[in-house]
Amino acid sequence: MPDVGRLPLATKVAYGAPAFAGAAMAITGAVHMPRFYSDVVLAPLGYVALMIALGRAFDAITDPVMGWLSDRTRTRWGRRRPYIALGSVPCAVCFWLLLNPPRGAGSDAALWFGLSFLALFLFSTVVSIPRAALGAELSPYYHERSSLFGIQSIFAAAGTIAGAILPGIMQDGFGVVDERRVFGTVAGVLAVALVVLNFVMLVRVQERREFMERPPNPFIPGVRRALRNRPFRVLLMAGVVNAIPASIPAILIPFYVYYAIRPENPASWLAGFLLLYLGAGFVCLPIWMAVSRRVGKLATMAAASVMGISGSVLFFFVDQGETFFASCAYAYTGIASGAFLFLIPAMGADTIDYDELRTGRRREAQFGAFWAIIPKFVSIPGASIPIAILSAVGYVPNQVQTPEVVFTIKFLYSLFPAAFYVAALAIVLRYPISESVHAAIRDGIDRHQQGETATDPLTGQRLQAPKTVTAADENMGWFLDYFSRRELERVLVHGPGRLRRDVWRALTVSVLLLVGALVVTAWRVTGLDAEPGPEAVLSVVLGGGALTAALFQAGRLGAASRFAARPVPAPAVRAHVARLP
Repeated sequence: MPDVGRLPLATKVAYGAPAFAGAAMAITGAVHMPRFYSDVVLAPLGYVALMIALGRAFDAITDPVMGWLSDRTRTRWGRRRPYIALGSVPCAVCFWLLLNPPRGAGSDAALWFGLSFLALFLFSTVVSIPRAALGAELSPYYHERSSLFGIQSIFAAAGTIAGAILPGIMQDGFGVVDERRVFGTVAGVLAVALVVLNFVMLVRVQERREFMERPPNPFIPGVRRALRNRPFRVLLMAGVVNAIPASIPAILIPFYVYYAIRPENPASWLAGFLLLYLGAGFVCLPIWMAVSRRVGKLATMAAASVMGISGSVLFFFVDQGETFFASCAYAYTGIASGAFLFLIPAMGADTIDYDELRTGRRREAQFGAFWAIIPKFVSIPGASIPIAILSAVGYVPNQVQTPEVVFTIKFLYSLFPAAFYVAALAIVLRYPISESVHAAIRDGIDRHQQGETATDPLTGQRLQAPKTVTAADENMGWFLDYFSRRELERVLVHGPGRLRRDVWRALTVSVLLLVGALVVTAWRVTGLDAEPGPEAVLSVVLGGGALTAALFQAGRLGAASRFAARPVPAPAVRAHVARLP
């Protein structure tokens, strides 16, 4: 491919096509897999919840590690493509194994689920993180990137719909009664599609040479700089609050349809509801884009959020057999979902423009890596604890559930997420970048490129042009960003040795929390025949967060030691602190 940044349509299609298989596999795992293991395979539901928590915690940790490895890989085939090639087949095999557990395994099926689930997340990370980075690097042109990821979104939307309805089509359209055979076939088809589409992409899509030569930015200082970006902090906080219950609707929809609505043919109605929800969002996407151009991103986000909140509440009032009411609720909430498909990445791009104004660098990869850690961790309880709660309140697979279980399903599916959506809306309303503010940000970036001083439209602070800053000062700034403002202020008072003590103290606390989480997990997990309970799931969440914090602090030890051995002059530290927003 000529290294000019303009991408042929065939290249865009080749890059975007694997998203079809990836999205279909994701929706199959999120929506169908928990009920398949609890009701068909008859694995203990509490252990399914525990393994989901372990898998998601593992995924949140391996994402930034994979990004770090990929950024530092140098081969004649590139930095990204070798990992995609190596990971595609194992990823496909693990997905097939996950949905083909051995018959008659009983409680041992939980172990099969856990091992295949963890392996799937590992190899998915090996493929998906380098692939995402490859897409961001294919072209430097704004509209070319929009076109590239727009085509990928079309494939992803089609894959999501396919993964949602394929089991229902096999059962109703082809008369396959055995659900093991249904999901085994679906897994085989999607696994083959993933391998074929990824290898077609590898043949057609090449890496850009100049990106392979660029040195990576340090990860920990990049995270700290991202947190100083006020618009990004607002979006991140709203995203974190939204992420807490985000997995609940996908996890619980089979239980909600099978045991709360209880239609005559639940598999068909489940596929229909999913198609209605996903299809409404996809069809209404252009309408939301037109609304956004007219009233702005924030107002559009607020309108869609109100629809989503009220739609979530509606599900609580759907009674047994009320399929028409449920259909209206799914269509209504699906319409709202279409707005978020483009608003969240569009508003995120605005925050990266603001970061460029503040730092002089484009750091999409670092912002993406940061997003990979925090929201994924906070989503773990929503992906696992509801299943553990169902087990605790007396859920029995393949039977009419007690009123207490039905109420729990409806509450967790509707009112509980709605409360978090209200809180997220209250946070996102503080998002400060409007169309006029963004125009001022772009004007400031242009001024910097001409070597002129610019004004931060959010703070009024005058910002020196990055090209007027020496390389030594730039490197010093990144080094000092291993530490927080408060830590650097303590250094000015107590001396450079204080940094090492602060980092070691934070590392020790993180390790102690990790050990405590392991102890609680070992206490609750006594055997595959006994339910571990929500406490074990919560301990996994805590342990995953503690491990991530420990790794973060360990990554700062070297910088703290270098600072203690060769202290940065106090005037330089004061000047750096004074420049912080």
